[in-house]
Amino acid sequence: MWTSGRMSNAKSWLGLGVSLYFWGLMDLTTPVLSGTPTRPGRLEAFLSDKPQPHPRTKRSWVWNQFFVLEEYTGTDPLYVGKLHSDMDRGDGSIKYILSGEGAGIVFTIDDTTGDIHAIQRLDREERAQYTLRAQALDRRTGRPMEPESEFIIKIQDINDNEPKFLDGPYVATVPEMSPVGTSVIQVTATDADDPTYGNSARVVYSILQGQPYFSVDSKTGVIRTALMNMDREAKEYYEVIIQAKDMGGQLGGLAGTTTVNITLSDVNDNPPRFPQKHYQMSVLESAPVSSTVGRVFAKDLDEGINAEMKYTIVDGDGADAFDINTDPNFQVGIITVKKPLSFERKKSYTLKVEGANPHLEMRFLNLGPFQDTTTVHISVEDVDEPPVFDPGSYFVEVPEDVAIGTTIQTISAKDPDVTNNSIRYSIDRSSDPGRFFYVDITTGALMTARPLDREEFSWHNITVLAMEMNNPSQVGSVPVTIKVLDVNDNAPEFPRFYEAFVCENAKAGQLIQTVSAVDQDDPRNGQHFYYSLAPEAANNPNFTVRDNQDNTARILTRRSGFRQQEQSVFYLPILISDGGQPVLSSTGTLTIQVCGCDDEGHVLSCSPEAYMLPVSLSRGALIAILACVFVLLVLVLLILSLRRHRKQPYILDDEENIHENIVRYDDEGGGEEDTEAFDIAAMWNPREAQAAGAPKTRQDMLPEIESLSRYVPQTCAVSSTVHSYVLAKLYEADMDLWAPPFDSLQTYMFEGDGSVAGSLSSLQSATSDSEQSFDFLTDWGPRFRKLAELYGASEGPAPLW
Repeated sequence: MWTSGRMSNAKSWLGLGVSLYFWGLMDLTTPVLSGTPTRPGRLEAFLSDKPQPHPRTKRSWVWNQFFVLEEYTGTDPLYVGKLHSDMDRGDGSIKYILSGEGAGIVFTIDDTTGDIHAIQRLDREERAQYTLRAQALDRRTGRPMEPESEFIIKIQDINDNEPKFLDGPYVATVPEMSPVGTSVIQVTATDADDPTYGNSARVVYSILQGQPYFSVDSKTGVIRTALMNMDREAKEYYEVIIQAKDMGGQLGGLAGTTTVNITLSDVNDNPPRFPQKHYQMSVLESAPVSSTVGRVFAKDLDEGINAEMKYTIVDGDGADAFDINTDPNFQVGIITVKKPLSFERKKSYTLKVEGANPHLEMRFLNLGPFQDTTTVHISVEDVDEPPVFDPGSYFVEVPEDVAIGTTIQTISAKDPDVTNNSIRYSIDRSSDPGRFFYVDITTGALMTARPLDREEFSWHNITVLAMEMNNPSQVGSVPVTIKVLDVNDNAPEFPRFYEAFVCENAKAGQLIQTVSAVDQDDPRNGQHFYYSLAPEAANNPNFTVRDNQDNTARILTRRSGFRQQEQSVFYLPILISDGGQPVLSSTGTLTIQVCGCDDEGHVLSCSPEAYMLPVSLSRGALIAILACVFVLLVLVLLILSLRRHRKQPYILDDEENIHENIVRYDDEGGGEEDTEAFDIAAMWNPREAQAAGAPKTRQDMLPEIESLSRYVPQTCAVSSTVHSYVLAKLYEADMDLWAPPFDSLQTYMFEGDGSVAGSLSSLQSATSDSEQSFDFLTDWGPRFRKLAELYGASEGPAPLW
């Protein structure tokens, strides 16, 4: 910065400016010859070498280069230099004009003296030089005294700009435990001053904050580590301040600073450690496979990939019962159930778990093992489990002719708990909608409850349930697959209606038909049918049967000379027998028509008048036939309706009598032995032990054979003989076509010997004053007697219906 006291010296130094010398005399009325302006610091003459109308001498500018310091802040204009023409005699006749860059705005000129001044503050960093043009004019005429010439004003630099870090602040990382001198980052500062002039732009770097951890190269600005074994786990972030100073760092130089944020990146220099050496866990014995038991965690001070863990079970008696997996998100070990547990089999387990780093660095291997171990104790807690079947499934083969009530398999289940509760068995009725089977509630004996028919159902898949007596919510199940084995209970028969023809000119031994048979049975060795004439046709003179021994037979003629007029149709009974045990057979009839044929055996006529209506039947005849058929149909329906009306009053009278005369009472109440079990042996009646004939199938009812009550006491169990008898009688009652479909059965428990109440039934009261008539029981007597015999109550009060 300049002061006003230095003004005179500056003007003297800049007074070396430009001196203008004018050679010769110049006619002012003669035009100025064109020429090239002189360059700064050079002297050129503009002389005319051609004859002119008015001889003259060409002159030129003589001058030096101007310099001016930047950042002048004085109040007076800053003197730059002086322009002067040798034609200027000091009388003010010459006028100086300044033009070009900054003329009149930055620089001004005294048009009389030629003094140049700067009227604005100059900044070299904004503009380093200005190019201007000067001209001398005759003030009176305005004509140029000299050609226009160009000159330059250069701005001289001063140290007015401090170094700046254009890219700061900086962010850098360096691995922890790096050796001393490891390069971290390079910082660069720039100075806007002129680097070619003095030391104004010479920058030197130093560190103001960050020692003794880091250092900086004074010339290059490279930051390096300065301390050994810097530990990220102790300190991770560092803030370093770097200074850049110009003037080579000398006193009076300007300075700038920047911040460098340095982070220590992690390396795997810390082994994992379990915070607990012993873990205590528990799991229910009912926990499913793959369910979570608990978690263990080995802490690692490292981060990222260096803190990744891998957990394994290395020892312990629970290695086969439990497994451990690593959660990649939280780096914890998750212990899971590997196989089903049982409190009754083993109550506790011990595991030795190891946690290790899978990623290691070679230079840290000498720090020791990068793994740790802990012990896990797992207790198995008892739960109330449902009954378990052994085996887990059953396969039973049973012949289709097995008797009702036959035990085909004994199902066994047990309570796996220590309490070993009693088990009650039943059948899931959704798996046996036809009620073909029954299971004993206490013994698990699986019996047949209905006749089996392989041709109807060859397989049965039922589910047997086992329930704990003390906890009905605990129910186990087992699948039972029952294969119905075939027995020879179906006779072979023709698959269709066979009809053949024989020509009148047929010869003896001629084939007229080949027949085959079908059998619903499925013997293991395949079907084998035998064919022969029925006994009543064994000596048939017209036809014979030849067995082909391949389940087919040929029908051959035994004579010739058949005539339609003599007999047009023959019916040949054929006996078909199977190869089963016992042998079953049936008789099929082959219808043989006698037809007229040509010489080649083609049928011409088979007595169509015997089987078809005449073709010439009129429309009136057809209407008459249809009318007769309609009348016959109406008569049949009328007869059926009359029969139904005859039977209906009898049934309605009995029903009305029952509704009018039977008085229903509530249960009598308990005797002293009311809580004792009912002796089912009382239902036994030897007279009904043998079933007389096969029962008739009833289509309107299905047997309601349910398992006994879940809460029947143990004393109710009876022998399989009684079970078979009861099941057979129930099936017979259900299949009885003559039983009213609205019947219902009410079962009474045996009340005990000590009861003094007696019977309250009005039907048995000898002292009753009722005038009611019980004649309606006459027709129902057989039904009541049958039911009484079924339930062993022929003597004493009969149950109410």
